[in-house]
Amino acid sequence: MTEFFTPLHLIFYLFAFIAIGSAFAVVTVKNPVHSVLSLVITFFAMAGIWMLLSAEFLSLILLLVYVGAVMTLFLFVVMMLNIDTEPGRESFVKYWPLGLIIILLLTAMLITFVSPEYFGLMRVPAPLPEPSDYSNLQALGNVLYTQYAYPFEIAGVILLAAMIAAITLAYRGPHRRKVQKAAEQIAVRPEDRVRLIKMPAEPKQKGV
Repeated sequence: MTEFFTPLHLIFYLFAFIAIGSAFAVVTVKNPVHSVLSLVITFFAMAGIWMLLSAEFLSLILLLVYVGAVMTLFLFVVMMLNIDTEPGRESFVKYWPLGLIIILLLTAMLITFVSPEYFGLMRVPAPLPEPSDYSNLQALGNVLYTQYAYPFEIAGVILLAAMIAAITLAYRGPHRRKVQKAAEQIAVRPEDRVRLIKMPAEPKQKGV
């Protein structure tokens, strides 16, 4: 067993424990800013695991897109909004037993239905070194757009539908805002803008 236990396994378990701990902190910490920062740490740990699995492209995309752009936007939004954490904390405490039961059930299903041959240091050796002309991006593209082309397209359509649904549900329309209506401006007639009123002339006062 010792010959299979390499420094890569130590690094993998280090990243795995960091990812699990920071992911648990995302939903347990009281401060929303700390929750976002914990999620950033989770992304860093997962990027390290993907790098160990020779998925350099996915690892760098996770750091550049999610950590560098998406999570920065989330952090700014959370810092600018005055979020009331009391209702969320009450809901978390209220549904904590149910969440614990679901976690135990999922863990039991994972242990029961997933084959044990995918676990353990003896069964999961370190990945073999790739040749010098190997391209991780090309290998990912070949698999994604050939073997998983239809699931990839279906996932894109589902995400598009989810985005449209979120915008539709969140949109409330203009509220107390002056909107320029060009059709009404063009249809206005001169008599609607200016009204001439005939008034009798005032009598001239004496001594003026």
